[in-house]
Amino acid sequence: YIIDEVHMLSTAAFNGLLKTLEEPPAHVKFIFATTEIRKVPVTVLSRCQRFDLRRVPAERLCAHLEAIAAKEGVRCDADALALIARAAEGSVRDALSLLDQAIAHAGGEVRAEPVRAMLGLADRGQVFDLYEQVMRGEVGAALALLGAQYEAGADPLSVLADMLDITHWLTRLKTTPGIADDVTLPEAERERGRAMAAALGMPVLVRCWQMLLKGLSEARAAPQPLAAAEMVLVRLCYVADLPPPADLVQRLTGAAGATGAAGSAGAAGSAGATGAAGASMPIASPAPLAPRAGERRALSGRSQAPPVEAVALGVPSPLPAPIAAAVSVVPADFAALLQLAGERRDGLLKGKLVNYVHLVHFEPGRIEFRPAAGAPADLAANLSRCLAEWTGMRWMVSVSAEPGRPTEAMRLAAVQAASHDEAAQHPLVQAALECFPGAGITAVRDLPSPDFGVEDGTAASGDALEGDEEA
Repeated sequence: YIIDEVHMLSTAAFNGLLKTLEEPPAHVKFIFATTEIRKVPVTVLSRCQRFDLRRVPAERLCAHLEAIAAKEGVRCDADALALIARAAEGSVRDALSLLDQAIAHAGGEVRAEPVRAMLGLADRGQVFDLYEQVMRGEVGAALALLGAQYEAGADPLSVLADMLDITHWLTRLKTTPGIADDVTLPEAERERGRAMAAALGMPVLVRCWQMLLKGLSEARAAPQPLAAAEMVLVRLCYVADLPPPADLVQRLTGAAGATGAAGSAGAAGSAGATGAAGASMPIASPAPLAPRAGERRALSGRSQAPPVEAVALGVPSPLPAPIAAAVSVVPADFAALLQLAGERRDGLLKGKLVNYVHLVHFEPGRIEFRPAAGAPADLAANLSRCLAEWTGMRWMVSVSAEPGRPTEAMRLAAVQAASHDEAAQHPLVQAALECFPGAGITAVRDLPSPDFGVEDGTAASGDALEGDEEA
């Protein structure tokens, strides 16, 4: 008995099979086939011998399809069979189903173009063209190519999937160049792949893979897949010129160690950082930014990165003019910082500073503290940003493992407790507590001194002084 897709059986059906599987008759054999082995109960798996069928390689699948087409008397292009084998992903059953559909559409001869239209695939050469435009940062050209493929019947999701496949293939090509000799791939793809792999750096390919993978999932969930695919291409074009984080760290470190001041990254950043110098393909890695409206830019193998500013640690530097215009008084100590936060009406930040900061060191431009339990993880970054906006200069706010001073909330609580104890020792307070059994001290406040209207603090007349005393 052959039961295909056995994982679709219900729980009751599996339970009905258990007794027979435990003590099967000698003349009975059960063959269960499934693509979802995890959905089969363990009680059934333990009574069976398992055979895992591997995927059939593409070249062997193409040969099998070619033999079947010859027996059926149907002429098939090699490119068409390669498309079917690639779409089947190693499944002989899916490949035969696709070949049957292709023969029904072909009318005697199976060619690549009708098969590509049947599968909803874009022309592979056009996908390579689209990939090159994206890597150059040409937004307009990339969107035009995507629109042309969409008008020709290509699915936007399939286009993104093809770009993802190209990214993966180029990444493998950089690590193992021998796969470029795969005969199952067209010669044109192999040649273009070699050139692109030589021109693009590994950080660029890894970043492109991550963005395409996230963009593909977004496009699948979007109400308009074409619009989502266009936004993915726009994002890719506008980050094509960004250097990898390792280059930024290296350039910042080198500039800070050499001068401690602003330096230019033009000499440090080049196409050689992420791609091979002298490549025959005119792709910049990282590529220049996409041209804005009314602007044209020539492609080159070297990117012009903006200058990188190196800031010496602990030395505040002035901010740009728009931020420096709103300069306030630079706080000289922690108490002045709390007052500044109150003046700026940032009660949330002030509350965090009062409750979660064990101050270790304070000087204009540099703060070091130990966060208390429950402190937000972004407290240091948030404080540095706010101080830069309020004072017009950069502040280095760092977290320390030193114990530091008590928090401001602890200090205020200690002051209040001392005032409470001091008030409790006052004779008038003790007399009041004795007169009113059950009474207690709830708060201690400092009242302002009475103003007698005289600058030197002496009464203008004895009558006035007496009146104030009576009051």
